[in-house]
Amino acid sequence: MAIGKKYVEGITNTLVELEMLSVSEADAIKKAFHDSEHNVFDDFLIQEGLVERNDLLKALSVYYQLPSFDVVGYFFETLLLQKFPKDFLLRNAIIPIEVDENMLLVVASEPDLPDLLPQIGDFVSYDILFYVGLEQDICDAVEEYYEIALTQEPQDEDSRQERLLAREEHDLELDNMEVDAKLDDED
Repeated sequence: MAIGKKYVEGITNTLVELEMLSVSEADAIKKAFHDSEHNVFDDFLIQEGLVERNDLLKALSVYYQLPSFDVVGYFFETLLLQKFPKDFLLRNAIIPIEVDENMLLVVASEPDLPDLLPQIGDFVSYDILFYVGLEQDICDAVEEYYEIALTQEPQDEDSRQERLLAREEHDLELDNMEVDAKLDDED
């Protein structure tokens, strides 16, 4: 994602238009990215210290003509994320932020991906409103919400299942004790 020649050209031109880079800097950056081992242009710009995160978000907003959204530090609705498979969110570098009436707000690193809207429609029936964000930040946020922390308390359904299993084990032990007691009485 975010690596195609058209994308690299578009973002560098946008950064020049916004006077965040000179034309010669943009040309040098394109060549350096091509020669680098980076897979994602946005990551390359940030990790190499060539563009600040906020400036890149502004450039993405202008490039895609959508508002940008910085997902870092945002508290996502767990139930909303669980409507989507983790691999789908990671593969498309998207994350849902909230539902506003019948509109689902989604942050995407590439909101113009072909078939993205119908694919989202396979999981929810909301109208979709896109924001643009940084791919790595989106993927990090998805990973964070899908990993189970070691210190996390079991969910209510998990606790219920554990209680049911414990009750069944206890009942089985009582039954075994009754059988043993009857066998002892018969001896």
